[in-house]
Amino acid sequence: MAYVAEAPKDRFRLSMLIYDTRFRSITIQVIVLILVLLFVGWLADNTIANLARKDKDINFGFLWNRAGYDIDQQLIPYTNDSTHGRAAIVGLLNTLVVAFFGCIFATFIGVFAGVLRLSNNWLIARIMTVYVEVFRNVPLLLWIILSFTIFSETRPEPKDFKVTAPMLEFVTQKMTEEGEAPPADFVITPRMVAKYAKEYPDEFAGAGLKAPEREIFFGTVAVTNRGSNIPMPLLTRPLGGFEVAGVPINFSVLAVLAILAASIYASRTLSRRAAAVQEATGVRPVIWWKNLAIIIVPVALLLWAMGLHWDVPGFATDERGVSKGFNIIGGLNVAHSFTALLVALSLYTGAYIAEAVRGGILAISRGQTEAAYALGLRPGKTMRLVILPQALRVIIPPLISQYLNLTKNTTLGMAISYLDLKGTLGGITLNQTGRELECMLLMMLIYLILSLIISSLMNMFNSAMKLKER
Repeated sequence: MAYVAEAPKDRFRLSMLIYDTRFRSITIQVIVLILVLLFVGWLADNTIANLARKDKDINFGFLWNRAGYDIDQQLIPYTNDSTHGRAAIVGLLNTLVVAFFGCIFATFIGVFAGVLRLSNNWLIARIMTVYVEVFRNVPLLLWIILSFTIFSETRPEPKDFKVTAPMLEFVTQKMTEEGEAPPADFVITPRMVAKYAKEYPDEFAGAGLKAPEREIFFGTVAVTNRGSNIPMPLLTRPLGGFEVAGVPINFSVLAVLAILAASIYASRTLSRRAAAVQEATGVRPVIWWKNLAIIIVPVALLLWAMGLHWDVPGFATDERGVSKGFNIIGGLNVAHSFTALLVALSLYTGAYIAEAVRGGILAISRGQTEAAYALGLRPGKTMRLVILPQALRVIIPPLISQYLNLTKNTTLGMAISYLDLKGTLGGITLNQTGRELECMLLMMLIYLILSLIISSLMNMFNSAMKLKER
């Protein structure tokens, strides 16, 4: 019987790093890595040498110096006596707020427009086409400036929301003429003025009066040319907190988030059990109201226990309800720069997401729709339960790119004086300290980290949406 012996293995030789295909790719990668590291080292050494010639060094100590400038919108306490580092944190939070809400609104707009572009209704499909083409073909900066101009130039001044003494006299006179003598402790409200302004428009205008416009949204929201004043939530019994590296940690917010996360987990557990029952019996239990209660009730009880109430914006008034002062006080003032940037980013990015959604839907075979119709599903349920879940695998990759673009495009808020990370660290702080290199390096690092986080989260979601082989 003949035995086949294994071929003797060659001893390793240095020439194998080049001529042997098993080692050649590794050799090339190591050489390229060394060259890249040498280039980065040369670039860093050249930068340091050039800075030294100008009596400069790389120093981040300026972050602990006094900033000396104000920031209109801030999510954490900040004054002009705070440090440049805290100003950068405030700017970063402003960036995150716009990016977070912008991604949410842009997704809703994009999905809505993308689906309607494929509508059988000719008019609706053409309207969505016009929206997509107009917003995609006009630079984002122009939309931001246009939005800011509309908000700041078309809204009334704060004085148009006031209840003045002549208004009180007019309402009192008309009530007396109608036989409704006002009581001694009568207090005028904007709603009363608006009522009599509608009943006697000629006399009201003839007296040179203008009804307060604050009755929009039931007198709780005032949109002026200086900003939008909305009710602000306050807690009577907050849970306190502490600071870490200048960033306040609020126990009340953490408690609400923890309860909300636990409620969502419980809701998903209930949904999985309902799916198991449906698989076993063919009948799905009605659990929508249970899911709604699981998510809302615990959070509502926690907020009630902490004494949630609302600070409604308005004017300071005397005992008769006549407004005093020139500015609206109370509530939360949302700057028009924030609103305009959010609206422009949402509409602009939504146009690109709409095309991604349309492409994802068209990538699904027409047979899927026909099969759903054959089972008796209506068009709305077919799109929601059959087409969109399959199209997500095609939609999500370009959607990640749009989220990244939206986050980086927030830097354009500088054009309308929105102080985000670019406006604080890369704008005023850079100009005041003269530390251009340090500010740019920090900004690049922060935006890189944000982009990697967004990409990682969306890639995890993309992996969850992949087809599971059985």
